[in-house]
Amino acid sequence: MAPTADQVTTALGGVLDPEIKKPITDLGMVESVVVREDGVVAVRILLTVAGCPMKDTLRRDTTAAISKLDGVTGVEIDLGVMSAEQRAALQTQLRGGVAEKEIPFSRPDSLTKVFAIASGKGGVGKSSVTVNLAVAMERQGLSVGVLDADIYGHSVPAMFGVADERPTAVDDMIMPVPAHGVKVISIGMLKPKRDQVVAWRGPILDRALVQMLADVYWGDLDVLLLDLPPGTGDIAISVGQRLTSAEVIVVTTPQEAAAEVAERAGTMAQMVHQRVAGVVENMSYLPCPHCGPEHRIEIFGTGGGIRVAETLSARLGYQIPLLGEIPLDERLRSGGDLGNPLTATDPDAPAAQVLDRIAAKLGGKPRGLLGRQLGLSPVGR
Repeated sequence: MAPTADQVTTALGGVLDPEIKKPITDLGMVESVVVREDGVVAVRILLTVAGCPMKDTLRRDTTAAISKLDGVTGVEIDLGVMSAEQRAALQTQLRGGVAEKEIPFSRPDSLTKVFAIASGKGGVGKSSVTVNLAVAMERQGLSVGVLDADIYGHSVPAMFGVADERPTAVDDMIMPVPAHGVKVISIGMLKPKRDQVVAWRGPILDRALVQMLADVYWGDLDVLLLDLPPGTGDIAISVGQRLTSAEVIVVTTPQEAAAEVAERAGTMAQMVHQRVAGVVENMSYLPCPHCGPEHRIEIFGTGGGIRVAETLSARLGYQIPLLGEIPLDERLRSGGDLGNPLTATDPDAPAAQVLDRIAAKLGGKPRGLLGRQLGLSPVGR
């Protein structure tokens, strides 16, 4: 005799979401259970996000749980995706029904300029650009914060020289770690061990981002820089949803392959209704050690940054500038490895001077509400 739908649902209560570690029945992931007369059980499971890397594990665990029931002759698993409303309900549930804390930078009256540093691919020096821009802005008299939103590849603490530091907690509020005059927070600072691996997706990633934005006492910042993970994944989407007024800075390198991928990061900004503030070309050229900086040795090709700026300008419908071309400098790399940003240790170096000019362009924008999205929508008369 085939099991009942209630018996199947009870069995599914023993299946845990591989990432959230709670029963899929409690998380609202089981949309339907159908038991046919021939003993075949058809179940529709809703994933938290499309393309979940743990879907095969979920499918395997669900099939195993149902197959243990007497009378089951086969299992059919159909995987769907939660709607935005269902994900929001899940996030509220994961917070224990407690209202979400307010993100100060998402308030319509916030005067903090928020820049999300993005790249289409890894290895273009996005984190190095973020750290050195932050230090350059601080040297120009601005109050600056850096949020390392690259949850998996958090390298910002090491580049600031505070990889082993832990933030201080005051009741439910976290104090950012000061480094070179900049306020810094990273998921790497919140892990029990430095070598612990972070393997999160979907709602947990979004929750981690919200915590670092809302639970950290940032104070009155002039500028907040977010070092995004490469690509166009969950964090980029969450930043677009949580910080609608944030502007995106696209980092690329000169070669064609990198430029093409970088354009996608800029296009992603439009999809989440953010503006692109500009493009930064890193590793642009090597100043000739014999002839001097006027002779450029273009190791990685040329023109990638301007191509990205021009393509995005045409695609998005407004002028996007090439903010600067940062030359190759071994000290830029070694400074990151040692926790001594080049803009702090040698501000007169050619690469540091370019970063300083970029910082002035971005930090020098008026600190006000002009041109900012206020989160208002028209109502019917």
